[in-house]
Amino acid sequence: MEKSPGRLPKRDEIDAKYKWKLEDIYPTLAVWEEDFKKVKSLSEDISKYRGTLSQDPGSLYQCLSLCDELMSTNDKLFVFARMKRDEDNANPESQAIADRAASLSTQVYTAASFIVPEIISITEEKLEGFFRDDARLELYRKYIEEILRQKKHILSEKEEELLAQVSEIARGPRDVFGMFNNADIKFPSIKDEEGNEVEVTKGRYIKFLESRDRRVRKDAFHALYSSYKSHKNTLAATLISSLKKDMFYASVRKYSSSLEASLDEDNIKVEVYDNLIDTINKNLHLLERYLRLRKKALKLDELHMYDLYVPIVEMPAREIPYEKALKMVEKGLKLMGDEYLGYLRQGFSSGWIDVFESKGKTSGAYSWGAYKTHPYVLLNYQGTINDVFTIAHEMGHALHSFYTNMTQPYIYSDYKIFVAEVASTVNELLLMRSMLDSTDDTAEKAYLLNHFLEEFRGTVFRQVMFAEFEKIVHSKLESGEALTAQSLCSIYRELNLKYFGKEVVVDEDIDMEWSRIPHFYSAFYVYKYATGFSAAASISTRIIEEGKPAVDRYIDFLKSGNSDYPLELLKKAGVDLSTPAPVQDALNMFEEMLSRLEKVLGF
Repeated sequence: MEKSPGRLPKRDEIDAKYKWKLEDIYPTLAVWEEDFKKVKSLSEDISKYRGTLSQDPGSLYQCLSLCDELMSTNDKLFVFARMKRDEDNANPESQAIADRAASLSTQVYTAASFIVPEIISITEEKLEGFFRDDARLELYRKYIEEILRQKKHILSEKEEELLAQVSEIARGPRDVFGMFNNADIKFPSIKDEEGNEVEVTKGRYIKFLESRDRRVRKDAFHALYSSYKSHKNTLAATLISSLKKDMFYASVRKYSSSLEASLDEDNIKVEVYDNLIDTINKNLHLLERYLRLRKKALKLDELHMYDLYVPIVEMPAREIPYEKALKMVEKGLKLMGDEYLGYLRQGFSSGWIDVFESKGKTSGAYSWGAYKTHPYVLLNYQGTINDVFTIAHEMGHALHSFYTNMTQPYIYSDYKIFVAEVASTVNELLLMRSMLDSTDDTAEKAYLLNHFLEEFRGTVFRQVMFAEFEKIVHSKLESGEALTAQSLCSIYRELNLKYFGKEVVVDEDIDMEWSRIPHFYSAFYVYKYATGFSAAASISTRIIEEGKPAVDRYIDFLKSGNSDYPLELLKKAGVDLSTPAPVQDALNMFEEMLSRLEKVLGF
């Protein structure tokens, strides 16, 4: 069944070949219930090891091995239940098992919470003796060494207990912002293209900014930011409280800064963060050149901040049947070689993908699965070029998980966020190159090139500007400077002037943008978008230029899971983010695509 206009079909009206096969995980709910009982039993079993891990290597090994079985089975239960609910969120039976799986997960993590503190309490000399005396423990050496690496930042048992007790209070700024931003803030109405009064919402805002009517764009821009501005002191106090929370945790855990504390989770040095910002700053002329192109394409005398999202090239008006989209993705990834393509086809034909929108189905797209299952992909396929890219993107995630789960033991199968977007973006970039090479349609070429440039602007330039803002405001607090709504606006304005000021009129409203970015409540997270995109650009370029040797290195990376630190894993694929080179590779790709678009548009 292809998508059809009109009412949404019910789940049972979708052809089975377009639905994922969750029965590959559990053929019946009765089998799910058996594993539910098993996980409860394993939770009780693991609690029996509390207080024993320092006694002998056998106890430590048996506990860790049992924990793997407990966690991997719990993952399988949870993933099945949540994906079952995602098929139809209104189904009460699916709601019930999802709620039960969530409650069980809380019990599981509580039952196993003693393991890390007990390992920390064992001396390194004693642990080395354990490794010598029981060869089975070698499997867990990396896991244990990572716990010990952060040992100096772990406090006494009483202090850790106290920090755990205040963790809910520490989430206060983020929770307050979330409530304000998602529930309480109200925006005024504006007149749409037809002159109708329409209330601005966050969902409608981007559509308004994409309007061909410049008056609509400007009115929506002002409506949104004027609403935030009227609460600027409250929002500043909320964000500053979050920054102080970051500073508090960094200080008590004996880090020199909030930035160092945040990066240490991935064993990333501060120089990586600084290199990213410095390299982008040295190449802002490329962003300026793209903005000049945008101004020419839109035939504007001045480019304003509300002109940055209106498409300069319209999406080609054609519908791509799902089966054709699969062929396009397969063709786009042919450089990946027979093995990768074989697994890709397996995913396409073996019930990995849930394709079409249906009543009650979760919106958007994702890839998920558990260690004991093959990966799954949820789509809501509509037949656009963007949907073709979504297939490539989600199958990148899926095959990353597939290779990792096939190769790594459970303990090293959950790869870090730092590398999570690499495989999906590599697939998108290879597909884009293939589609550019396959079309003689000028409009389609222009759309594809601009699609890439906009992705890059949003994922690299914009996120690095955010990262720079985070670094500045944390540093000011840590050096004893006071922050206010006015100073936050001033800092943010200076950054916008640096990134956009040469080609764009930096409207005063944009000074308030800091107040609406949820990621600022998860310290130093946004830079990972830029490093991930840069790594993927570097890898895809090498695959195109070198062929099989680059593919083989990349497959080694995909197989590595969490078996080493993110920077070390990326080195397997030939990417060393401890240097500026991968970011520069990505910028070179941006420049190449920009030159091609200038030529296609005749500028």
